[in-house]
Amino acid sequence: MDSTKKTEEIAAHEKKHLPWELIEEILSRVSPISLVRFKTVCKQWNAILDDKTFINNHKETFRFILKSKSKIYSVSIDPKIVVRELITLDVPGLESQKPKFWIDYDEFMICHTDKGTAVWNPWLKQISTWIRHPRFEFVGICYDGSNWTSIWGNYNVWIIHDFAFVAWKHVTSGDCDERKIQLKTMHSEIGGSLNGSLFWIAYRDETDPLYCLCRFDFYKERFYTFCDLPCGMTHPRDALVVRFFKGDRFSVLKQCHVTKKIEIWVTKNKVDVEDGRDVVWVSFMTFSIPNFPSLVQAEPYSHQQPSYYIDDKRLVMCSCDENGQAWIYVLGENKLISIVQLDSVVDPWPSHCTYFPSLVPVPREKKMKQNYKFNFI
Repeated sequence: MDSTKKTEEIAAHEKKHLPWELIEEILSRVSPISLVRFKTVCKQWNAILDDKTFINNHKETFRFILKSKSKIYSVSIDPKIVVRELITLDVPGLESQKPKFWIDYDEFMICHTDKGTAVWNPWLKQISTWIRHPRFEFVGICYDGSNWTSIWGNYNVWIIHDFAFVAWKHVTSGDCDERKIQLKTMHSEIGGSLNGSLFWIAYRDETDPLYCLCRFDFYKERFYTFCDLPCGMTHPRDALVVRFFKGDRFSVLKQCHVTKKIEIWVTKNKVDVEDGRDVVWVSFMTFSIPNFPSLVQAEPYSHQQPSYYIDDKRLVMCSCDENGQAWIYVLGENKLISIVQLDSVVDPWPSHCTYFPSLVPVPREKKMKQNYKFNFI
């Protein structure tokens, strides 16, 4: 009898609670800003809200951000391609600014405008204080889980900005020859971050058959040639982009402008950012699709590289055609699965990048003394 009574009590208790599948479905329709508060409800809710699968399935999730002359858009991919206008009036500093470029950095976006550079979480509509320097250009930024540190360059002179303490510092250590990596030798002028280090595609000479990854270590304040890439460029309009794969590896996309063949390489193992000598590249995807368009257009837009991400066995890309119209391409199993013109993006030649939504708030500066003043180097 006791066992039966206990079973009945458990059954009655469970009836008072919604099925977990229904709770997930409800949460997937809640605004991202509210979800941040819901993380404190219980451990189970916190776990699901940290789950990338849940984020990917949220009704407001998206995979690309595009910026035209007048508007900012998000693009969702699954189950169908949907373009939405991002409202930026409630994001201080973005409503009147014209971003020069966007970069995705894990949970965040980096927005660079004439006003400066800021860390932005589009999903939570949060943006940091703007960082700027009158003589140096923004080159890259890195997040170690608690603080942002950026590097700024002026030819072969480099400075570091500590976001938390609003402080600037000259790069003074490291091998002299390695420090004299000039921006003109970098195929990608803006670096990407992995495990506390910044990486760029670079070349020693434009005719080199293989390009390389160069690295800046914020802790040692040094530049390094990290490793060779599995390919180089044979035509000025070849597409060549490096991204991060599965959170701890690199991927490289190349499209040959002449043949239009697209190749994807990934690093075989987890990347040790301290030592690139053991990096091994393996071919991951190859697409030879008849009449496939060029992903890099003629001058003055040849600097605009495609944005892409790898989703299981699919390659998803955003790129502009010769008329500046944005398109989404989905490829898999050596064939074109779908191609969609983004008609909602009216202005031609929008800038674009990938973005994976996150519930991680934008870090804030640490409290400083009232008499602290922002000083330029």
